[in-house]
Amino acid sequence: MKPFLRQQLERYAQRLDELNFLLSREDIMSDMSQFLVLSREHNEVTAIAGRYARYRQREADLASAQEMQADPEMAEMAREEIAAAAAELAQLEDELQRMLLPKDPDDARPAFLEIRAGTGGDESALFAGDLLRMYTRYAATRGWKTELMSESPSELGGYKEVVLRIEGDHVYGDLRFESGGHRVQRVPATETQGRIHTSACTVAVLPEPDEAQAVQINPADLRIDTYRASGAGGQH
Repeated sequence: MKPFLRQQLERYAQRLDELNFLLSREDIMSDMSQFLVLSREHNEVTAIAGRYARYRQREADLASAQEMQADPEMAEMAREEIAAAAAELAQLEDELQRMLLPKDPDDARPAFLEIRAGTGGDESALFAGDLLRMYTRYAATRGWKTELMSESPSELGGYKEVVLRIEGDHVYGDLRFESGGHRVQRVPATETQGRIHTSACTVAVLPEPDEAQAVQINPADLRIDTYRASGAGGQH
């Protein structure tokens, strides 16, 4: 792990101790607005500090396993533990880097998720259907609510286009990186020769706008022009 990243994570660990102390103070608990602000920060910091604590634990496990390699009787088990720890450390570091990305003010908002079939014809539409089921099931595991807003089914059971509204905790923040192109290489159900095809879909994730932020149009700014047809034919 890079030193500057570790320094940031150490500050989060220290901040967690500070927040635990602040939230135990009676004057903070009696001030509901300040208590709520600190509670929200506590939730965010706890998630990061918890993953960092796991990272440090796996670092210690890796160091212990490397020392065990000197013992012939423990060498095989040590190699297995080294491989497992190294893989988890790489995964945790990637996760921690994502968690430290600047927060989007819309992260906590519900989101609209649009899936469009791309290249691949009917197989691409089937892939869009697979993506829809994947996101729907993922939402269910997170306790999110989903609502099908619009759909354009294909003849073979997939979708040319489908829009899903997802509501729950931190929906847009967790799904916004899903935006972009998605592709799959497989033998499609529409293939009779057993050949592998590449199909693609595009996914767009947009935050649901706040009603308070809705665009207000002043009627005085509108210009309405009315026209009538005229001519020798008598159409007026």
